Amino acid sequence: MDFKTLQELIEIDSPTGFTDKAADYCFKYLKGLGYSPEYTQKGAVKCALGENPSLSIAGHIDTLGAIVNGIKSDGTLSISLLNGLSLNMAEGEYCKIHTHDKKILTGTLLLNNPSVHANKESASLQRNTDNMHIRVDELVKSKEDVCALGIAVGDIIAFDTRYQELQSGFIKSRYLDNKAGCFVMFELARMAKEAGKTYPVELFFSNYEEVGHGATGGYAKSIKDMLVIDMGVVGSNVEGVEEACSICAKDSSGPYDYSFRRELVELARANKIEHRVDVYPFYGSDGSAAWRAGNQFRVALIGMGVAASHGVERTHSKGISACIDLCLAYMNTLS
Repeated sequence: MDFKTLQELIEIDSPTGFTDKAADYCFKYLKGLGYSPEYTQKGAVKCALGENPSLSIAGHIDTLGAIVNGIKSDGTLSISLLNGLSLNMAEGEYCKIHTHDKKILTGTLLLNNPSVHANKESASLQRNTDNMHIRVDELVKSKEDVCALGIAVGDIIAFDTRYQELQSGFIKSRYLDNKAGCFVMFELARMAKEAGKTYPVELFFSNYEEVGHGATGGYAKSIKDMLVIDMGVVGSNVEGVEEACSICAKDSSGPYDYSFRRELVELARANKIEHRVDVYPFYGSDGSAAWRAGNQFRVALIGMGVAASHGVERTHSKGISACIDLCLAYMNTLS
């Protein structure tokens, strides 16, 4: 499987609230396949794979990141997180600072007074936004120096992805949550077009999932069901593994539609698709947002297993393939 589009999408900085370029990539990719994608007023991208779509397949292009919320007197930046970035796994990470004037400067996320030769408590301190900062890669010593570069409160900070594909089939990168899910959607569109098939399906690339309101609206009026593709949880006391497709029975927002979930499990069994049924203790999805907004869809949630979520993530090509296979198996049941 060629993961070129996955890498290209991952390398486009798109923290929540800063997703225009990633949305544009999705739009142009789908248009290049011969589809007619559309933007919603909110900046999401939707694309019908056939007439009168009854199923929405939804994934999100927005990622974690940070925003400048202060410039300190020593020329470093204080930050506010764009949702649940793991600071322990982000410490020492290189980043880009996107200014209002579209300049891009670089920096590093560090603990305050980070040198172990100057701070004997550096190893034991709890990491939080009060005791961490962005060190800007410019010769700055004061707030005035930083302001002269064009950096200001409200500028977006995107952390380096470190994308790697390995011969073992593993893919390591930040933001596999959920650009790996978007890759699955790309593949569904590509494979349908190459097979000369149409489906009553609308792909929906949401852009505010990480802050809880990505998929609240904007769908075709004919939608009846929603299949969300997002990361599957890998960790203690959950069933997910990187090389399989996870089918979520329940997350922190409650249970997903039981009949829809059963249909997916039966299809996975019948087609010998590697899968796990799972419960996620600390998780919400675009499906949660769609329901809370009052949409009357049946909603199911699947995804490839992603280890170390919201940190230095990893998945496997087998897990991605299993998600594609399960989506296609379900799409082929639609009339």
